[in-house]
Amino acid sequence: MRFAASKGGHQQGQLPLRGWNRAVSHTHKHIDLGTLGEGMMLQRPSADSSGPGFTPLVVVELASDTKEEAIAWLLSRIRDQQHNGGAELLVEQLGPGVEGQEKENPNMFVVGASWQRLLSGAEDVGLFKEFSDGSMRGFTCANKHNFKDFKGDGDDFLSMAECQYIIKHELDTLRAKDETHVPGYTQVKLYPGKSIIRRLQSKGILIQIFPLHEKEELKRLSFSWYKKMKLSFQPLDDIRHYYGEGQALYFGFLEYFTIALVPMALIGVPYYLFDWEDYDKYVVFAVFNLIWCTVILELWKRCSASLAYSWGTLSRKKAFEEPRPGFHGVLGFNPVTGREEPLYPNAKRQLRIYLVSLPFVLLCLYLSLYVMMIYFQMEGWALSVHDEEPTFWTGILLFIPSIIYAVVIEIMNLIYRYAAEFLTEWENHRLESSYQNHLVLKVLVFNFFNCFASLFYIAFVMQDMVLLRQSLATLLITSQILNQFMEAFLPYWLQRRRNKKMIHKVHKRRTLEDKALPLGEQVRLEAEMSTYLGTFDDYLELFLLFGYVSLFSCVYPLAAVLVVLNNVTEVYSDAFKMCHVFKRPFSDPAANIGVWQLAFEAMSVIAVVTNFALIGMSPQVKAYFPESETQLILWTVAIEHGLLAFKFILTFLIPDVPKHIQIKLAHLEFESLEALKKKKMLEASELTKMVQ
Repeated sequence: MRFAASKGGHQQGQLPLRGWNRAVSHTHKHIDLGTLGEGMMLQRPSADSSGPGFTPLVVVELASDTKEEAIAWLLSRIRDQQHNGGAELLVEQLGPGVEGQEKENPNMFVVGASWQRLLSGAEDVGLFKEFSDGSMRGFTCANKHNFKDFKGDGDDFLSMAECQYIIKHELDTLRAKDETHVPGYTQVKLYPGKSIIRRLQSKGILIQIFPLHEKEELKRLSFSWYKKMKLSFQPLDDIRHYYGEGQALYFGFLEYFTIALVPMALIGVPYYLFDWEDYDKYVVFAVFNLIWCTVILELWKRCSASLAYSWGTLSRKKAFEEPRPGFHGVLGFNPVTGREEPLYPNAKRQLRIYLVSLPFVLLCLYLSLYVMMIYFQMEGWALSVHDEEPTFWTGILLFIPSIIYAVVIEIMNLIYRYAAEFLTEWENHRLESSYQNHLVLKVLVFNFFNCFASLFYIAFVMQDMVLLRQSLATLLITSQILNQFMEAFLPYWLQRRRNKKMIHKVHKRRTLEDKALPLGEQVRLEAEMSTYLGTFDDYLELFLLFGYVSLFSCVYPLAAVLVVLNNVTEVYSDAFKMCHVFKRPFSDPAANIGVWQLAFEAMSVIAVVTNFALIGMSPQVKAYFPESETQLILWTVAIEHGLLAFKFILTFLIPDVPKHIQIKLAHLEFESLEALKKKKMLEASELTKMVQ
């Protein structure tokens, strides 16, 4: 999907640039985007940097009470030339809305850039594009005409998501120079060489930065993604083109996981129907589980590498990470960059982790265990009532404790999530990656224990396979119903209410029966949308579903069927939310699913141990060791260790990156080394000539 090019001038969909290079004192002229005509759509930035128009791509919203001198200073830094330390971007203030109400925030700005600035930015961020020979290479302006899709001025070369990512990068790397504080805010200190945007975010002066939707392309994506009610693969390339690689990889993994579950679901249905009460025959299904959970994760790494290579993120070098906006400490010098920035002792952080966070997590695990024991007491009471006088209603009563426990688990997971975020923020991690890793670890440990502890207790302490099947089914079905309500119905209802309010305002001024919102109203509508918080919760949900299937589905073969149905609806609900509920997120140039790959692999190791323990407990296997239970345990542990060894050998035997991609990457590296040698030889020969 491509955007229509716009070549300078006041064309439809362009925002008139009113004196962006004038004196800073004249930067507060409002642009009433709502008066520029109806149905305007975002188009390409102008290829002519001297043209009088530019396309707004990103919205910057400051606090409504931000002081004038701070606004003027920030706008001047955004507009200033790069060699003066500015971002060299185009920015204007958004005019009042339809009614011009006092409660509307006047400090909303739209940011764009000339086409040449975006191309130089693509080189700065290390964007990979397809070369004329079909390989993926880092883009350079000097070599731009050798790239496959670069034609004419190249105004069809970058996707809108890439343009917005470049602008976000340029804003994030806008650094303080000799300023000691933000103008008008003496208490907001600035450190030379540190990110201005991150500082303003951490102090609450900058409320949000978000990229704008492109309505026409969003309609096309919506139709091919979730409006066509038919079985087909997701348009991953289109998702990547509009939302970026991180989002596309999540939906690619969701699709892959769903397809990988189909064989297990097809085996599970007849297995469940013909062996309804015969739990002795779950050995075969458990063995299949062992092989399945290992193979699918290894094959996913290859699939992920192929996608990342075709999208140009597999070889991208990771940029140097800036400190998180919330990071604080005593002013000092970074030993790596030499820049002045806050420093925080690692020993102090470790003390917070081990003396506060770890005990808190252990306390939460104890509370979870306590709740689990209450659940078993309720289960025993319901069973005793049913045994005394079995009726239809007492039969229903048997499921009530499991349903209550499933709801309590979801509530506890939600409360713990907020506590984990607070603690991880309090630990004061310098880098976003470190923050995310510690948060993921806290959340995964608690969620795993909270969701699976009761199942492990039933399976290996009580050894009650009937209750295990009932509990697994109830937990799985209840959690899916709650998730669908929270993730599909509730966001849809809230967004309908939000949209009705905004459209009602617009109707007061003009009729919009079959016409799109004016650009100014689009900006304000999107500003009120929910902020997309990333793929964390989505991956967490898939992680728990993977656990339900890989750990205990041998005693409840329909688990795979339920998860397949859940994932199919998940695709549609997530697609709807991305297109209509959330603000458009910035592109995330990811090469894989990150730390979640390790989480799924850890779950697959636990699945090997769990399934083999269930095999060892089966009467079929016990029959081979009628006299000695010790021998049974020793043989079970020995074979289980052998399977784990085979699993790790299989991990090494199946390469993470397909051979043909390895060859292409090696060839590019060879070419780079040869080019470097030639450059050094040329420089040496020129130096020799100068000496002579």
